[in-house]
Amino acid sequence: MSSRVDPVTGVVLAVAVLAVSSSGPLTAFAAAPALAIAFWRNAIAVAALTPFAAARRGAEFRGLVRGEHRTAGWFSVAAGVALAVHFSTWMPSVQLTSVATATALVATQPVWQCAIASMQGKRLPAATWVGISLAVVGAVIATGADFEVSATALTGDLLALAGGLMAAIYTALGERARVTISTTTYTSVCYSVCGVLLLGVCLVGGVPLVGFDGATWLAILGLVAGAQLLGHSMFSFALRKVSATTVSLMILLEVPGAALIAWVWLGQVPRAGALPGLALLLLGVAVVIVAGTRTRDVTPARAVSS
Repeated sequence: MSSRVDPVTGVVLAVAVLAVSSSGPLTAFAAAPALAIAFWRNAIAVAALTPFAAARRGAEFRGLVRGEHRTAGWFSVAAGVALAVHFSTWMPSVQLTSVATATALVATQPVWQCAIASMQGKRLPAATWVGISLAVVGAVIATGADFEVSATALTGDLLALAGGLMAAIYTALGERARVTISTTTYTSVCYSVCGVLLLGVCLVGGVPLVGFDGATWLAILGLVAGAQLLGHSMFSFALRKVSATTVSLMILLEVPGAALIAWVWLGQVPRAGALPGLALLLLGVAVVIVAGTRTRDVTPARAVSS
């Protein structure tokens, strides 16, 4: 696959980066509980995807229940559970700490992916361990700076890190599911399970799901159209033209993109003390992604756009 990016693919990647970069700022802007926002972005996405998927992939859906795709069906369900935990940790983090810090910490997903692979007995190249070390040191510096600001900001940082871990688990399960079923079928099942779980959490926890102002509903719709549907779709399209490594590195641009949007739109000036740590963290993640292409045993999965 060519590493050169043609003009059309370049535009597609730019749109995708902009779409996923809006996720953090939109979540921080919305005057609604993070769990409610997470539920609605999944529920609306399911409503948009399922009729199309059912019409095109009816036989495949039936195979998830009583056919050759039952194993993939269970992996899809498990991925939905992991995605629900991912949203339940990362989205609240954006409302507790800065958008820049939360987005950078959740971008540690490839690092967690390598840690999981190592625990499974897979050998990692030396460069990967260098990248992991840089990312860990960067995360410590960034969270340490937030600890000096407030306990709330530190809680947001820890939730964002947990969100990155759950994104890695979600991706690992999703890759197993998509070996035998289409992406459309997989996402329909995964998003449905995620939405049902988030609905249950909101109902049990007494989290309000309605009664928001018009601007908040527009923000939620923006999340669905942007990060949930457009961002993922554009990155998937680009994978047909460029390598997964290129796409993974492009997704890292979500971090400065989200920080810039939050600065201009929400007035969130990045904390000076956290900037060196965030830069080191992103450098470490980039090293991990690039190193993953040099071994057949471990290839860090493409990061999940937020």
